[in-house]
Amino acid sequence: MTDIILFDYWRSSASYRVRIALNLKGVAYTAINTSLLDGDQKAPAYVARNPQGLVPMLSIDGHDLTQSLAIIDYLDAQYANPPMVSRDPLERATTLAQAMVIAADIHPVNNLRILKYLKDELGQSQDAIDGWYRHWITEGFAALEIMAPDSGLFGGDQPNLADVCLVPQMANARRFETDLSGFPKLVRIDAACNALEAFQKAAPEAVKPAA
Repeated sequence: MTDIILFDYWRSSASYRVRIALNLKGVAYTAINTSLLDGDQKAPAYVARNPQGLVPMLSIDGHDLTQSLAIIDYLDAQYANPPMVSRDPLERATTLAQAMVIAADIHPVNNLRILKYLKDELGQSQDAIDGWYRHWITEGFAALEIMAPDSGLFGGDQPNLADVCLVPQMANARRFETDLSGFPKLVRIDAACNALEAFQKAAPEAVKPAA
C-alpha cells in the first residue's frame, strides 16, 4: 500500500484531473472514495484537513494538498516527466490560460454545489439547471476551440495541463447532452487523449465504486 492517498469522488471532474496527472506521471496511489452525495467531504475529520470541504485532496510527502491545479503543480515539481507545463514563460502562460478557461471559468459555475443551490435555494427546474450547465460549457468551449491547435494535442505530441483539464469537462458536456458539433478540434483532442491508458484508467466509469 502506498503512502500517497487521493481523497477522490469518481464523478468529480477536479478529482478526474488529478487521477489523469498521477497516471501520466506513473505515480502509484491509493484512492479513498469521498462521496459528495453522501456529504463525506463535510465530515469534521475531513474538514480539519481540508477547510473548504471539497475534493480532491492528495495526502503526499506528509502534506495534505487541495485544489486540483495546485496538486498537479506540486506533482509537476516532484515528478518532472511528462511535464504538465513548459518551462518557457510564453508557452507556460499559454497552457495555463487554456487550462483556466475550464478550471476557472466553466467548472466553478457548474459544479455540484452550484447546481444544488440553483435547485434547492433558488427553486430552478431541472431543465433550467441543465440549460445553465450547457450555456457555460458552450461559452467556454467556443473560446477554447479557437485557442486549440489544428493538429496534435494541446501539449503537441504528449498531453499537458490543458489536455488534462479538457477531458473531464468533455465528459461532463456529454453527460449533460451538450451540442459539441461546433468544437471539432476539442472533440479530436479528447478522442486522442482517451486513447491513452492514463486517461482510460482515470475515467469515472473505471473508478466508480461498486454498488
